[in-house]
Amino acid sequence: MSRVSIRLYWWQSLGIVIGSAIALYTNSAVAQITPDVTLPNNSNVRLEGNTRIIEGGTTRGANLFHSFQEFSVPTGSKALFNNATDVQNIISRVTGKSVSNIDGLIKAKGTANVFLINPNGIIFSQNAQLDIGGSFIATSANSMKFADGFEFSATNPQSAPLLTISVPVGLQFGTNPGNIQVQSSTLLLNPGQTLALVGGSVSMDGGRLLTSEGRIESASVAAGTVGLSNNNGSYLGLNFPDSAVRADVSLSNGAEVNVRGADKGSIAINARNIDISGENTRVRALYQPG
Repeated sequence: MSRVSIRLYWWQSLGIVIGSAIALYTNSAVAQITPDVTLPNNSNVRLEGNTRIIEGGTTRGANLFHSFQEFSVPTGSKALFNNATDVQNIISRVTGKSVSNIDGLIKAKGTANVFLINPNGIIFSQNAQLDIGGSFIATSANSMKFADGFEFSATNPQSAPLLTISVPVGLQFGTNPGNIQVQSSTLLLNPGQTLALVGGSVSMDGGRLLTSEGRIESASVAAGTVGLSNNNGSYLGLNFPDSAVRADVSLSNGAEVNVRGADKGSIAINARNIDISGENTRVRALYQPG
């Protein structure tokens, strides 16, 4: 089948109905956050009321690294990254075998970008929410690559790795990456930020992805490396080489992807097959005079 790439900018809007909705993967994740012991300074989690406070981790320059055996947020609870406000990137990996089921709030301090890497897959259930000052990238990649050649791997974690102050430049996928699913949840970021879902397949069954005047990327990768870029310092973006093998993206049952605002925003969908179906399913990037 042919590969498909759709990009929408502030002057464009899209409404497509193609085929029927794709069946969703069943979640079996354990609803908790458990650190592993693979970092020079390991992550730690303490429970305060219904909030799981995530501290520790290893800082290198503006990067804060966390590593978990499992990472899920139960219904009605919060996962708070208690980071220093000068941290620019919170990079979290899951080294165990469980899918991440997010049905509560993920929160970080300041304007840090948050990366959640789980090769097994990530499910955003109905009550999932974000309270993040920067961008949010959820991915089922095996590892994150950095400009100096360092690789932060979830499938082959080193014991006490050197880590790096360098900037992240890519996501490395194995041959069978997990899926990213949005199940009727609303994921909202501050204006001008990037919200990216990058997995083996990406599906939205209802729900909304929202970042006014920002960028939303939905990308399905069967294998290969996807580049990360900071476009003119304005937003994080994904770069797809020809060698990256794409898979499927589906939006159904009233799902909405929306970057509309008083200034420009953009949407990019990279996939082999794109299925947008169901009444009121919308991809919206029209400029709205303020």
